[in-house]
Amino acid sequence: MAENLPPRDDLSRYVRQVRYPPLGEDGQRRLGRSRVLVCGCGALGSVVANTLVRAGVGAARIVDRDFVEVNNLHRQMLFDEQDVADQLPKAVAAAEKLRRINSRVEIEPVVADVDHRNIQRLCEGVDVIVDGTDNFETRFLVNDAAVKNNIPWVYGGCLGAEGQSMTILPRETACLRCLMPECPPPGSTPTCDTAGVLGPIVGVIASIEAIEAMKILGGHREAISRNLTVVELWDNRIRQVNLESLRQQVDCPTCKHDRFPWLAGTEGGRSAVLCGRNAVQLSYPGKNLSLDDLARSLQGVGHVTQNPYLLRLVVDDYQLTLFADGRAIIGGTDDPAVARTLYARYVGN
Repeated sequence: MAENLPPRDDLSRYVRQVRYPPLGEDGQRRLGRSRVLVCGCGALGSVVANTLVRAGVGAARIVDRDFVEVNNLHRQMLFDEQDVADQLPKAVAAAEKLRRINSRVEIEPVVADVDHRNIQRLCEGVDVIVDGTDNFETRFLVNDAAVKNNIPWVYGGCLGAEGQSMTILPRETACLRCLMPECPPPGSTPTCDTAGVLGPIVGVIASIEAIEAMKILGGHREAISRNLTVVELWDNRIRQVNLESLRQQVDCPTCKHDRFPWLAGTEGGRSAVLCGRNAVQLSYPGKNLSLDDLARSLQGVGHVTQNPYLLRLVVDDYQLTLFADGRAIIGGTDDPAVARTLYARYVGN
């Protein structure tokens, strides 16, 4: 099929975009030379990645720590039931779909938890970062990395029928920490698990994120929104909070004093209760696992399945999904202490 496509420098695929004057041919060619990091490929990230790859970005690095489950399918647009059956990591499943959508875009899937040890490497060579995460710890980390490395990034989040987005141009506009001085402590805010989330709000907020990224990548930073945009679909409300003077009004430790505690690893934890799931992720840096060896040792303990990316053990009322980098997602509990006990019992200390 690929041999029947026009040459790489042919813009006929994007003719409807090119005819939009603010973007035009020059903006489209800039898009084609750009590189984007999609940080998280769940609800928001899958829509963002789909939109930007169809729009013709040059390369997309897609990072996600999780695997596809059936309760993802109502809002995570790149996945289907076969991905659930195949137990595929989201980054891998997304990459397979995106390569079929636009073979001209370089797709780099990364199955990993974004943390202070890998964020700098993940940011290498990218022109913009787009938020597809489900927690504020990772967003504060991304904010640190983006400001330190002068990489624009677009924040987005959804809960229930409401979502919000803001665009950050480091040293020029307010950053996330200007808006929110401290990361909300675990359990202090609602989650998808407690408040639910509707698919349409995901599409709206992800589309706002994608168009903001396209403005930056297409060479039109002046067109980005200087507002925090809040959309509530159930009651049909849209609100915009002007942030143009916020950076001047606050004494932000990140973008005014170059303090990056999340990037240094002095903030943030090694366990996280996953949004919308009765599950806990555990991270053990430097603890590499041999999935083949584990599969042999766990035979007879419970039901074991394995693919090139992960190993899954179902035992009693729990589901342990283990990755070669030592990470684990323990399903069946939202208590980190119980999750660590199960990991130690079946994997080791």
